[in-house]
Amino acid sequence: MHFKLIIALVPDDRTEDVMDAARKEGATGATVINHARGEGLEPVKTFFGLSLETQRDMILFLVEEHLSRKILEKIELVASMDENSGAGIAFQINVEDAVGVSHQVSALSKLVEDEL
Repeated sequence: MHFKLIIALVPDDRTEDVMDAARKEGATGATVINHARGEGLEPVKTFFGLSLETQRDMILFLVEEHLSRKILEKIELVASMDENSGAGIAFQINVEDAVGVSHQVSALSKLVEDEL
């Protein structure tokens, strides 16, 4: 079984929505790293040196490769990433190898068979 890593950077108030949507599309879990910081096209605004930006979370999903595109598209839809500037970004990268996921393989095998 081959995996992809989906990395989503979203405002912290959208984290639960993104995780729920990804799980409905086949993600079996996630790791959330709180308080990530980033900048887009425009520099971050400050008020007397204090940042006015919202907190962001980095969500890491290790997903089966056949499910990855659907999960990625659902994340974009739920977070409105293409509609709103600053709504976050998500991308996927290939995973060469992974350990500690054998307990998920059996659950994923049936799901992937149904998809194919």
